[in-house]
Amino acid sequence: MADQEISLLELLDTPQLTCLNENPQHNFKAIVAEKKKNTGNSYILSDVDEQLLLNIPFNQTVKIRAITIQSSTNTAQAPRKIRLLTNRHSISFEDAEEDHSILQDIELSEDDVREGKRIDLRFVRFQSVSSLHIFVVSNQGGGDETRIDAIDIFGMPVMGTKNVSGLRKVEGE
Repeated sequence: MADQEISLLELLDTPQLTCLNENPQHNFKAIVAEKKKNTGNSYILSDVDEQLLLNIPFNQTVKIRAITIQSSTNTAQAPRKIRLLTNRHSISFEDAEEDHSILQDIELSEDDVREGKRIDLRFVRFQSVSSLHIFVVSNQGGGDETRIDAIDIFGMPVMGTKNVSGLRKVEGE
């Protein structure tokens, strides 16, 4: 059972999810609120330019094997280049652009995002993940808006870790 792959959306620490540069009317939490792949009308849309920075904390440590990103309505707005980082307490666009400990850069094709194809990750680099950060560097059409209709993350919980979603840092510590 330890190696049983699941959708890690089930293990999201939903209150701690953030997305930098999201349009407030089309935000990240709306597409993952059900803790499963979004099949409704909600989507993420970037606000000022094409870049997005999704901060995805989990309620326990996980191993990540693959992700899917889907933008089926307008592939010109779909992500093209993404960068994956892990386990940052906080992260900015500058951090994501300049960090030399990037775990994986991925170039997505229009087919990848139109069909929400599974993108296998370098599994050895994603063995002990408490938070995943997806930096959308650019989109397929080079325009100012990036749209994501659905996202899913596949892997498994690390056995022996605790659900920490209820724990919060106390000021002064």
